[in-house]
Amino acid sequence: MSQTYQTVQRDLLEANRLSPEMLYQSLNIIGSHHVDYADIYCQRTAFESWHLEEGMVKSGSFQIDQGVGVRAVSGDKTAFAYADSLDAASIKRSAEAVRAIGAAGQTAKVQIPTPYYGKQIHTVDNPIYGLDSAAKVALLHKVEALAKAADPRIVQVMAGLTCEYDLIYIARLDGKHAADIRPMIRLNVTVIAKQGDRREQGSAGGGGRYGLDYFDDERIGSYVQKAVKQALTNLESRPAPAGAMTVVLGNGWPGVLLHEAVGHGLEGDFNRKETSAFAGRIGERVAAKGVTVVDQGDISNRRGSLNIDDEGNETRRTVLIEDGILTGYMQDETNARLMGVPVTGNGRRENYSSAPMPRMTNTFMENGNHDPEEIIASVDKGIYAVNFGGGQVDITSGKFVFSASEAWWVEGGKLQYPVKGATIIGNGPDVLKHVSMIGNDTALDSGVGVCGKDGQSVPVGVGQPTLRIDAGLIVGGSEV
Repeated sequence: MSQTYQTVQRDLLEANRLSPEMLYQSLNIIGSHHVDYADIYCQRTAFESWHLEEGMVKSGSFQIDQGVGVRAVSGDKTAFAYADSLDAASIKRSAEAVRAIGAAGQTAKVQIPTPYYGKQIHTVDNPIYGLDSAAKVALLHKVEALAKAADPRIVQVMAGLTCEYDLIYIARLDGKHAADIRPMIRLNVTVIAKQGDRREQGSAGGGGRYGLDYFDDERIGSYVQKAVKQALTNLESRPAPAGAMTVVLGNGWPGVLLHEAVGHGLEGDFNRKETSAFAGRIGERVAAKGVTVVDQGDISNRRGSLNIDDEGNETRRTVLIEDGILTGYMQDETNARLMGVPVTGNGRRENYSSAPMPRMTNTFMENGNHDPEEIIASVDKGIYAVNFGGGQVDITSGKFVFSASEAWWVEGGKLQYPVKGATIIGNGPDVLKHVSMIGNDTALDSGVGVCGKDGQSVPVGVGQPTLRIDAGLIVGGSEV
């Protein structure tokens, strides 16, 4: 038996007087009616956060939340019930509630529990205990001191540290029982720079499924440097030009545009319902040659990674677009069954009170063969978007709008000056066809991604190499 399975059985099930056999009995209640699939999702989450501003700890919190979600699926219909208490009576009531979706008089065979141990791609230690409270506060003060010392124009610093320790246990109608331990840490720094009457902001941070020793002096220093550099760069920015033009996207976090504009459209539910711009297009060219897009949930220690998804399936590498050709979608149990394709380990939920759906994990574009400096040098006139803030996308049409938090005007193959207020507007399925140069510098983001879908938020990773896009994008800013 794996360490993860033993720990979860002890600290989640036995601590609440539960057992795999008890969960099996509740699944039998659901199985008294015909259903195609059913599962019980038990979860306990401990969460701690600290926030510092103006040299003082403005807030600190610690909370523990636990509960159970019970689901039954029949055809394309889903019944779901949850309880914010984790005990045999709550699970039984939830099972009785969801079995009504099945056809009475038929029996779904419930398999004997079989533990699934899976792989281990990150630590199982609880990061909350990695440092005591005084050390965590000292870490935030260090962030502030480094930022203030970096430049006299830095007038305000805000820093936040969060730690999470998540235990889950999944029992399924087919007998598969799986457990996972999911630690998560994140450090954020935001600075305000002031020059004359002008104030600008810069932000950075990162984390993942690590212990708090991940935030060593070098990493903390790099976050501070990035935030300070962004704020000072924006102090020198001019109004962004507007119109159709060549756009170069930086590597790493700018992959959030790929995530929103293309990734959501490649999730199984949108394609089964034919509401995605990519529906029914497997085998077709949907991007320029050289464009390969992957979702991979088993990259060690990454924020978007999982040993198993929230249905107990092992995460994996799924090639979505290969050399410009659409090759597949991300699938959970329900949509894979209804579409007649294999699951891909992309069934995810925000917590026990949410039903799972197909979601991204770490989604990125693979390397090309151009040096990033070569790509910049090739641009006569255009925008180089180094970093992005928020964005929106319409899944049905693929249209998106993104705001750049750091961008530069490029002319004659050189960065001329930073610009402010640049928004990137385009159509996801269309824009990938206009990628003309792909860098050799693919990188994932630093560990800050959060993805929203149907009211649920989950941690994700995004990434890409430096890209040159020749057409299909409009830059919104000021008229030139």
